[in-house]
Amino acid sequence: MTVPVITDDREFAFGVKDFERVRHLIFQRAGIDLNHGKQAMVYSRLSRRLRDCNHASFDSYLRWLENASGAKAEQEWQEFVNCLTTNLTAFFREEHHFTALHDALKQHSQQKRINIWCCAASTGEEPYSLAMVVAESLGLHANVKILATDIDTKVLATASRGIYEGEPKGISPTRLRMFFQKGKGNNEGKARIKPELASMIEFRPFNLMEPNWKLGEMFDIVFCRNVMIYFNAGTQRQVLDKIHQVMVPTGQLYVGHSENFAEHKDIFRLKGKTIYDRV
Repeated sequence: MTVPVITDDREFAFGVKDFERVRHLIFQRAGIDLNHGKQAMVYSRLSRRLRDCNHASFDSYLRWLENASGAKAEQEWQEFVNCLTTNLTAFFREEHHFTALHDALKQHSQQKRINIWCCAASTGEEPYSLAMVVAESLGLHANVKILATDIDTKVLATASRGIYEGEPKGISPTRLRMFFQKGKGNNEGKARIKPELASMIEFRPFNLMEPNWKLGEMFDIVFCRNVMIYFNAGTQRQVLDKIHQVMVPTGQLYVGHSENFAEHKDIFRLKGKTIYDRV
């Protein structure tokens, strides 16, 4: 399939070869399999990097990225990845998962410690939703640790601040009173996660394409939702294998509403609606 050259009055020329180079680089770096309908999005997001880095063309920028080394190059690789990731999230998105999580936490309540991993923390709504369910199920000071990771460092910085504009959508008045502080003065109109809830969560940058996963303790529960849709079948299996390796034998995997891993029943068995038991 060919990709049309963008030939309007845009600032930079952007042809088939440029797009294919971007596709190749983001796949190598982050496992993301960009489809051919994304050329306008790629142009829009990366053209800002060309301006900021003073490159006159995509060829110049990509050639520098491919060949440069050192701290400055690594920083730009991170900017490149940040530009091309998609961050769509909300509090208590796919609410049936949080009902199931409540039940799962009760089953694990006798453990000394429960470890949860949120693989795509984005701007924080998902890990904070997890923490709220933990507090409601086991208490605010339960021995539960939530690791919240994302490949995009900018959204992760927003998540770690835990400050949201206006009244957060998807949050009931009861939860708003229990888990948020209302902003005053310069923070009027904002809501902040209470420190005692935030203390359950460790935010950390992490790339699922890392060859060696060093995440600490084994996980009882993993939320990896709406991540695999950006990977091809081979990469999906590679990531599922690694998730399997970092979970306890009784662990549960929660995935997105459009993700189906029935063909991987040798490692994960469907338990409920988009919830899998580790085999």
